[in-house]
Amino acid sequence: MDETSTPSSPQPSPPAGGPAVRQSVADLAATLDVDPGEVEVVSVEEVTWRDGSRGCAQPGMSYTQALIDGSRIILRAGGRTYEYHSGGSQPPSRCDQPTE
Repeated sequence: MDETSTPSSPQPSPPAGGPAVRQSVADLAATLDVDPGEVEVVSVEEVTWRDGSRGCAQPGMSYTQALIDGSRIILRAGGRTYEYHSGGSQPPSRCDQPTE
C-alpha cells in the first residue's frame, strides 16, 4: 500500500508586529468608537527609531538618545489613514505628525 501524505494547510501567520498591531487596532477602534473589524491594517514596517521619540517628537520634549527597534503601523478606518509607532518598552501610540 502506497501511503501519501496530505500536506497540512498553511497556518496564517500573525501580522508583523503581532501584539503591537493588535494594540494599535484596539486603540484606534476605541478612539473612533468603531468595531475593531472596521479597522484595516494597511502596512506594518519594522524600523529603528533614532531616539526615544519613536519618530513622533513633540516640541519642547527631550528624548532618550538611543536607537529603538520598533514598527510603523498604518491603519485605515472610516476613509482616513492613521499612523501608529511602536518600540522600546512603551505601548504603540498614534502619531498624527510624524517626524521620521
